[in-house]
Amino acid sequence: MNKTDKILVVGAAGMVGSALVRALLDQGYENILGSINRKVPDFGPTASSRVRLESLDLMDQAAVSAFFEKERPSHVFLAAAKVGGIQANNTYPADFIHANLAIQTNVIHSAYQTGVQRLLFLGSSCIYPRDCPQPIRESYLLTGPLEPTNRPYAVAKIAGIEMCWAYNRQYGTRYLAVMPTNLYGPGDNYDLQTSHVLPALIRKAHEAKVRGDRSFTVWGTGSPRREFLYSDDLAGACVFLMGEAGNAEALFNETEPPLVNIGCGEDVTIAELAGMVAEVVGFKGEIVFDESKPDGTPQKLLDVSRISGMGWRPGVILPEGIGLAYGDFFRD
Repeated sequence: MNKTDKILVVGAAGMVGSALVRALLDQGYENILGSINRKVPDFGPTASSRVRLESLDLMDQAAVSAFFEKERPSHVFLAAAKVGGIQANNTYPADFIHANLAIQTNVIHSAYQTGVQRLLFLGSSCIYPRDCPQPIRESYLLTGPLEPTNRPYAVAKIAGIEMCWAYNRQYGTRYLAVMPTNLYGPGDNYDLQTSHVLPALIRKAHEAKVRGDRSFTVWGTGSPRREFLYSDDLAGACVFLMGEAGNAEALFNETEPPLVNIGCGEDVTIAELAGMVAEVVGFKGEIVFDESKPDGTPQKLLDVSRISGMGWRPGVILPEGIGLAYGDFFRD
């Protein structure tokens, strides 16, 4: 990417989208366009004036098509998605598959129609089989059954990967799919009904501390293992892949999807994570595990040798990142 190329961040108001904007600004890109739905992001007092934001309903095919026809970006980061934790996925499976299929179909096809050669699609590590070997290699895609609690979301994301690969093979585009591990960071969702595990733990620990409770409750047994990546590290990896990693060209071939895992390569148990959160928050009470609630996939640790081999490494370790996330929770 050239510094003056028009770069579109789809979903610029979300946790990942806003991190992408920050990463692009930090690296000197000058022509950044962000699509937003309702929420207007805050990139900071100096950064916000350097980003042009446009409201766009990504579920509206005609609106997305007209937007791309008018703007004609050179590069696209597709960070918009309907996301949530186990409870949200279990409660609203139709909403998750419908929204995500619509968003990615509208954006990827409109990008192709207007000549966008480079697009990066953000997926999720839940695309991989529930019980596949650890750490999870990109080649394990579609080798076994998915985790039932988030199957509709995972199927939609798998369809997005297949779209990128299909357009590359048929039309000669260079659309890349990246699969991040569990993410957290500024702009995260702390709603206990729809959030992922780490922000939910931050809120539970904080509220228990404020109320003076003796304990707070965590879903499941605490035994599942999860890997976590700070959102700004993910954004740095995405910009690296789109703008600096010439080796990424080797990903565009006829034999395998253009897929790259992004993570830190280390995991912790949910019990260990809850302990880290309690320490950062300053909660001194007991952590109780509700074993009547689902655990989800037993372990999700990504094999990140592909992107590591290109020279990228994350910069924020988990305890530090939890502290940064807790500061963000306070600001909200």
